[in-house]
Amino acid sequence: MENQAEPRARRSPVPAVVRRRPLLAGAVAGSLVLGAVLLCVPFGEPPVARTPAAAAPGARAGTAVVAGVSGAPADLGELIGRRERAVRRQSRDARSWALLGTAYVEQGRRTGDAAGFYPKAERALRTSLRVGPDHPDALDGMAGLAVARRDFRGALGWSETALEAAPKRWSAYPALIDACTGLGDYKRAYAALGRLRRLASGPAVLARAAEVYRERGWREDAAAALSDAAAAAAGLAERAARLERGGQLAFERGDREDALRHFEEAVLLDPHLGAAHAGRGRALAALGRTAKAQSAYRTALARQPLPQYALELGELQESLGLRQEAAVQYDLARERVRRDAAGGVDGDLVLGLLEADHGDPVAAVRLLRAEWRRQPGIDVADALGWALHRIGQDTEALGYATVATDREHGGTVRSAPYVYHRGVIEQAMGRSGAARRHLEEALRINPYFSPLGAPLARAALAQVGEPPDVGVPR
Repeated sequence: MENQAEPRARRSPVPAVVRRRPLLAGAVAGSLVLGAVLLCVPFGEPPVARTPAAAAPGARAGTAVVAGVSGAPADLGELIGRRERAVRRQSRDARSWALLGTAYVEQGRRTGDAAGFYPKAERALRTSLRVGPDHPDALDGMAGLAVARRDFRGALGWSETALEAAPKRWSAYPALIDACTGLGDYKRAYAALGRLRRLASGPAVLARAAEVYRERGWREDAAAALSDAAAAAAGLAERAARLERGGQLAFERGDREDALRHFEEAVLLDPHLGAAHAGRGRALAALGRTAKAQSAYRTALARQPLPQYALELGELQESLGLRQEAAVQYDLARERVRRDAAGGVDGDLVLGLLEADHGDPVAAVRLLRAEWRRQPGIDVADALGWALHRIGQDTEALGYATVATDREHGGTVRSAPYVYHRGVIEQAMGRSGAARRHLEEALRINPYFSPLGAPLARAALAQVGEPPDVGVPR
């Protein structure tokens, strides 16, 4: 097995003012929101009167980027083309460079082509900062790029610098919330959401609130906020993105049918949305429709070839006894992590999970220890605890599993895989009562959380058995 633990040069340096300030440490990765507030009128063209006619594709995509939401791929391509022509005509227009860089980030996120778009995005954003020092649009864009790369310390620095430049600028807050969540500062993330909601409203803010609510374990509030965000969405791509996230929430609570409805509606609205196709695969597998599930995962990989989709497909195939096919997907996931690293993306979390269960657990521990030092989120705590269990270091493993699942340690999100991992670790340590409680909880949260893990959870629970009947004390 090839060792995947080699370090990669990936992180973008933050400006000097950021390097001077102390950075926070903490846990949990949030979802990507590109919060750059930028012009949606193409540079160099005279303003036109507002009419009821539909906006041009580039303007529609510009509006989406302004709101920090997803735009349709064709519109986004038109926006990029216009901005590339604009900066060729006027190379010192900082705002156009910033919008171009932010559009590259969104294009890289949607296509999964980090190596192709994220370096271009960084060059455009740094050009904006060079011709317009401390330009807030470019600072927002750099923060969004850092989130896309899973570089939460960098995202924190850029967000703080953006707020120093424009304290009441709402667009700096989405990346700040992601950064605080990824570094484990949940109180600050929640406080930042409060400030964001005082400065702005609308579907993008509702969607951001839903993510914070989910991390705090408020699943009903998160679902309600996402439903409102989807209803208020201005475009089909934006509505599809909100429905896809709602499907994820439904799946996390074990509602397979509701999750599938969300994912299928999202696919109808935006057939290019890879996350919705992957979600369909997840829900179909939980419903036992495994042939269609594999097809959905393959479509997701064709639309957005992310390593986690290959890992999920491989685990589904392994659960069906298709070990050779699964091995192909695991190798594809490793290759995608290597390719994304060329775009500055930190893929150690997904690679650590892959190696812990399907490769080299010792390498997984090495990767995840380094990741924990960089950005100790609860997702990293769970993965590191599980990898330590896989190499027999259960006492240390339980400490990390506790961080991921104990409300007093920040593990407020209700995650069946996290609780399952803790239950198995406790079983290995002979703590039958705690193991039984956590295995039951995992299956109660979502009985279908993984095609491999859920059957193993039921088997482990059966092995633990019922609590002993000690009778009535005298």
